[in-house]
Amino acid sequence: MNTDLALVIGLMILIFTAPAIISAFSDGRTPRTAMVTLVLGGGLVLFALTQNPGGYRIEDVPRAFIKVIADVL
Repeated sequence: MNTDLALVIGLMILIFTAPAIISAFSDGRTPRTAMVTLVLGGGLVLFALTQNPGGYRIEDVPRAFIKVIADVL
């Protein structure tokens, strides 16, 4: 798996996990599914950070998003 793709998918999963966690806590439910997706997204981001030879800086993240979108299109 391309590290840029893993980073983008992991970040998107993490972004969508935050509302699920907040919703579960506000409804008084246990956020089991949200925690599984949190671990999955965090794992993908960690994989991307460790497998990319130069690592990622903050300014590399938008470039990774653009590269992944360009690859898909």
